[in-house]
Amino acid sequence: MTSISIPQIKYLLALEQTGSFSHAAEACYVTQSTLSTMIKKLETQIGLSLFDRSSKPIRMTEEGSALLSQFRQVQLEMENLEELIQLTKNEFYGSMRIGIIPTIAPFLLPLFLDKLVNKYPNVNFSIDEITTNDITNRVKLRELDVGILSLPVNEKDLMQQTLFLEDFLVYDARQPSHKNYKVKDIDPSRLWLLEEGHCMTTQIEKICVLRKQRESSSNLVYKSGSILSLLELVKSNKGITLLPRLATLRENLLDTNCIYSLTGTTPVRKIGVITHPNFAKKRLLKILVDEILDAVKPILGKKKNVQVINPY
Repeated sequence: MTSISIPQIKYLLALEQTGSFSHAAEACYVTQSTLSTMIKKLETQIGLSLFDRSSKPIRMTEEGSALLSQFRQVQLEMENLEELIQLTKNEFYGSMRIGIIPTIAPFLLPLFLDKLVNKYPNVNFSIDEITTNDITNRVKLRELDVGILSLPVNEKDLMQQTLFLEDFLVYDARQPSHKNYKVKDIDPSRLWLLEEGHCMTTQIEKICVLRKQRESSSNLVYKSGSILSLLELVKSNKGITLLPRLATLRENLLDTNCIYSLTGTTPVRKIGVITHPNFAKKRLLKILVDEILDAVKPILGKKKNVQVINPY
């Protein structure tokens, strides 16, 4: 049997994860024909059919499944070796695939991304703005290296690291006269929230259980998937919503006179990163974390007397 190449193992694992030749090829940055040819060559080399190509999605055969854990272990060892080589040479190169939720992406990324990319030109950063469920699923499948989202997540097998606490502020487009806003001041009939499936919706509901009150007191229920869309609707309808602090930095999108802190215990969400237990790119993760923390510390500062609102 001729030697098995590292790219062959990479392509095999990508196909096993995605169940699609086209998706696997896209994930590996090669053409579909290249990936298909390399996997077929691998099957010929070892004398086994590893995939059932008649199934949709494509699945591994019984023989392929028996070898899967060892293929994964070889990939992990190669990633660890590459990390060690970079450390020894004091170099940074490679790739980092990042998933980030929509209620964080447009407000956090502008604070550090440009600096990060310019500082590490030999690292290819790929960023997907997707929901929490999509991030956790893709990290588990190792289609993503890192997820940036609200913690904790209901995935005990994933590694979770807290980055910072972000407080919620009231945005009231009517500009009430009082500056000390209380939960009881929120009019349910004027409350606008993100759609179900976005972690911030669940968090807001735990701060003030107002969704049912809103639905029963209004003849219009609108659920937006974007904070940016939500802000436009709140402004045009003189409504109310709750925003994470970083979202309130976009002064071109909102009237700063309409932003109010909640009195008493401050509700906050815990923003952090998740990785696979076998994640090997620890130095790349550290530079990502360091750049994020450097960017947000002057804005968020230290929080006292807070209530962490879980995203589920």
